[in-house]
Amino acid sequence: MTKHKHTKKPVPVPLPLRIMRWVFPKIEKVSTTLALHYLEKVFFTPLRFKTPEKELEAEASAQMFSVMCNDRKVQCYQWGNESKPYVLVVHGWAGRATQFRKFIPFFNENGYRIIGFDGPAHGKSEGKQTSIAEFAAVIHQIAIRKGYPQAIIAHSFGGGASLYAIANGFPVKKLINIASPSVADRIIQSFLKAIGGSWKTGLAFKEFIAKKHGKPFEAFTAMELIKSVPSDFKFMIVQDEDDKDVEMVHAEELLKVYPQAKLLKTSGLGHNRILRDEHVIGTCLAFIRENLDGL
Repeated sequence: MTKHKHTKKPVPVPLPLRIMRWVFPKIEKVSTTLALHYLEKVFFTPLRFKTPEKELEAEASAQMFSVMCNDRKVQCYQWGNESKPYVLVVHGWAGRATQFRKFIPFFNENGYRIIGFDGPAHGKSEGKQTSIAEFAAVIHQIAIRKGYPQAIIAHSFGGGASLYAIANGFPVKKLINIASPSVADRIIQSFLKAIGGSWKTGLAFKEFIAKKHGKPFEAFTAMELIKSVPSDFKFMIVQDEDDKDVEMVHAEELLKVYPQAKLLKTSGLGHNRILRDEHVIGTCLAFIRENLDGL
C-alpha cells in the first residue's frame, strides 16, 4: 500500500442536488410510497452537467464511433494509434469519458490507446435512465467492435459496472477502480444524504429492488461481484481519504473480501480531482504494465 498526500480544496454542491435536497424531504412527509417512486426514478436518472472546456478539447481530439445498447446510441471515443493495445476507461454516475483526459496523453506516449464512452443517459449518449447492467452491456459491445482491452480503469459507479461485466464473463485480467463504492447500505445512504432522504425510504428501496430483480441490492455491488472474478484476476483500488462522496470504508471493506488487491491511498484529492493526479495516473500505468511481455 502506498499513500500520496495533497492539499484539500472544497467542492461546491451542484445546484440540481441542492434542489433535490429541498424537494425530497417534503415528498417523504407526504407518502413513503411516493418517496420510493421518486427515489427509484432519480436513482436511475443521472444528472447531466455542462462539459468543461478542457474536456471539450479532449473530445475534439478523439476518433469518434458509436455502439448500440437497448436501441440507444452510445457515444464512444478513441485516442491513439489503432495498432496499439487499448485500455478501456469507464466513468462514474453523471460523468463523461473525457473526465479521463489527463490519462490520454500519458498512456498514448507509453504505447496504449485509450477508449472510453459516455454511458447510456450520459454525456452525448442517448437515453434518460440507465443501470449497472447497461454499462456492462456497453463494455461488451465495445469489445465486439474493438477487441478486448488490456485493462479497465474505472471511476466511481464505473467500477461496479466493470466488476459486473467481469463477474459475468468479460475476459479482462486487470481492473483499477478509482473512488468506487462497494458497500450496499452505504451506497444507498450516500444517495439519500445527497437528496435529503431518510433510511426508511432506503429500506423500502432495497425491498423494491429485491422484488423487481429477484435478488438483493447487495448482489449488484462490488462486495459480492468480486467473489465471482477469475482466479488470475488482478485488481487495484485507488481511494482518497478525503473523498466525501465515496469514503475510505468502501475500499477497506472490499479489501477484507479480496485481500490480494493492491491499494493506492491518496489524500486531499477528493472524488474527482483524483482523475487528474499525475502520481495516480503513473501508478495505474505501472500496474497495467506489470508482468506483460513486450510492452
